[in-house]
Amino acid sequence: MPLVKKGENKVTEEEYLEGERISEIRHEYIDGSIYAMAGASTKHNTICVNTSNGLFNSLKSTHSPCRVFSSDMKVKISDLIKSFFYPDVMVVCDINDEDGYYQNSPVIIVEVLSESTRRNDLTSKKLTYFNIPTLQEYVVIEQDICQVEVFRKNDDWRPSVYFLGDEINFESINTIISVEDIYYQVANKDMAKFLREREEGQ
Repeated sequence: MPLVKKGENKVTEEEYLEGERISEIRHEYIDGSIYAMAGASTKHNTICVNTSNGLFNSLKSTHSPCRVFSSDMKVKISDLIKSFFYPDVMVVCDINDEDGYYQNSPVIIVEVLSESTRRNDLTSKKLTYFNIPTLQEYVVIEQDICQVEVFRKNDDWRPSVYFLGDEINFESINTIISVEDIYYQVANKDMAKFLREREEGQ
């Protein structure tokens, strides 16, 4: 539920950004309303760290100017839509140095699905992200099963689905990460079965 309800005075973009700098709780901003964000589970956090590390290590090895940001960095959608979100992971190659509290030119956005965010991440937020001119790949990662969907702009945003044993080519930054690495140390049934079968096969 928004903290600013219909009929009340909406929060301006400037008021929102100023409030976020001093707030102990993160909020997303959509057309004048602000929404408090819930905390993340252990699985959610582990997947975010694994994905961030995989992308960071690859970019570092090639001396790429692109940077990886975690869930504490906001993305500004556009002046027209007037929304700010906190993606779980984001890769940006054209860094916004004017305001150190948000970026507006991501090439990759990653969201880890949870019960409370699944519907939004796969519908309205996904379509909003698709309106970012620089975005090339939108990635959604399941927590309770090992499944990753990648929506690519150069494929008309059609999803490609990846499972344990697969490798994902992040085409926009020429980086390959395995699904196994994304789910490293994640305690779910798919990962437990995968590791057990691999150990039995050795």
